[in-house]
Amino acid sequence: MKNYAVLAALAAAAFAVPAQAEEVFTVINKTGYDIAEVYIAPSRSNDWEEDILGQDVLTDGARTNIDFAKSEDTCNWDMKVVYTDGDNAAWQGLNLCEISSVELHYNASTGKTSALTE
Repeated sequence: MKNYAVLAALAAAAFAVPAQAEEVFTVINKTGYDIAEVYIAPSRSNDWEEDILGQDVLTDGARTNIDFAKSEDTCNWDMKVVYTDGDNAAWQGLNLCEISSVELHYNASTGKTSALTE
């Protein structure tokens, strides 16, 4: 009887689906403005995933760690932020397999938000 239990356990383990690996990167807000929403999505996706911040706001000067399920298909992700006034900025093709942080800066003279990666 014990042999059957061991065989059943081994068979179940062989067919178990491996969990997706979790990845973490940090978003640092140095824009001078508060950020209300942060979205990421695989670069080939047509849809943004849910707002990572939820009800929180990423205030100017603050940082937050973003946990997400690593895709087996791609390392390249797009990121979009929405400021509390509704304006937004987006970046394409961030290699989140290699990037550990994204530091956001706003240039008032050009009206552009840039992302420095590390």
